[in-house]
Amino acid sequence: MVGGPVAERSTGSADTEPVRAAAEQFLKLFHAENPQAGSIGPRIAEVGREIDRTGTYWHTTDELTFGARVAWRNNARCIGRLYWHSLQVRDLRTVSDAGDVAAQCFDHLRVAHNDGKIRPMISVFSPETPTRPAPRIWNEQLIRYAGYEQPDGRVLGDPRYRTFTSELIQRGWRPPELPGAFDVLPLVVETVEEGPRVFQLPGQAVHEVPLEHPELGWFADLGMRWHAVPVISNNRLEIGGVSYPTAPFNGWYMGTEIGARNLADNDRYDLVPEVAERMGLDTSTESTLWRDRALVEINRAVLHSFHLNNVSITDHHTESRRFLTHLEREERAGRRCPTDWTWIVPPLSGSQTPVFHRHYNTTPQLPNFFTDTEATHRALQGGPPAFR
Repeated sequence: MVGGPVAERSTGSADTEPVRAAAEQFLKLFHAENPQAGSIGPRIAEVGREIDRTGTYWHTTDELTFGARVAWRNNARCIGRLYWHSLQVRDLRTVSDAGDVAAQCFDHLRVAHNDGKIRPMISVFSPETPTRPAPRIWNEQLIRYAGYEQPDGRVLGDPRYRTFTSELIQRGWRPPELPGAFDVLPLVVETVEEGPRVFQLPGQAVHEVPLEHPELGWFADLGMRWHAVPVISNNRLEIGGVSYPTAPFNGWYMGTEIGARNLADNDRYDLVPEVAERMGLDTSTESTLWRDRALVEINRAVLHSFHLNNVSITDHHTESRRFLTHLEREERAGRRCPTDWTWIVPPLSGSQTPVFHRHYNTTPQLPNFFTDTEATHRALQGGPPAFR
């Protein structure tokens, strides 16, 4: 689709030059890697006229697909980029109403789950334009768990979202009659016309894995579970000078994301001390490495449970080797591979993985995904709205 629904604006001005330059850079990349797209000259001229007329331009479906895939290829924080070619791109740029955005997000969860064989997928909604801002999703991921402040100061559920949970209750969300540690938060979608709207996730869109251990029978009694599809939902996708603030994206989990961070961080579910106690470990001194021993068993439980339930997941040793394969392929293709060491090295046994023992190019590349400060604030604090 060329020349999509972008309203007219006054004929070109100096503020269109950054868009024009970014568009030309992207189109050169697209045509260089897709020679079947034909001559670049006519397309650059066409885009230039559209920018003069509207202040922006409309990507073709092929350009959008390529741009989203390359954004994943360029994302310095992702270890799973070997699979960037396989990203399925849902072109939903004509979808902008809050209810329709929410419904498509729920469809994304169902389709990406794929009976446990997780599909890497992105749903790209309407872009920012000079005449209309794009919708916003407040949540960090489409599925996150509530955190309820208790009278004694502790939190039932995920402490990371205690303020977000309180704000959603103030906005009318009703938690279950008996709140639990894994209550799925509703989705908040905001548009400039409707403001923030709250949508309960339907049960058929939420797939979870109950956690058990291959040897420690009592682990299942802890009642731990985690959702199967990690859809990041408040990152901004930038392609050739066009910004898509609503573009929820998923791969599949690496086990340590759940076992060494979500369940183990002391400001999240803080499971390590309880597991250590149940294992009978000596916690009187740090030198017994009780934390390390308990952390390994939590991660074993996560991997075991996902495999038992036939849900895609990977371990940090395998994924580290695969990332170096990706890096080698990029170098052979003559491309830089921006990499943030602090994100690529896993939070468990980092020095035992091959990604630990080297330096990386950190120069950002476009297209890419970005996390805005305001988006992060909304995801944790439940506001303020983007459009006031």
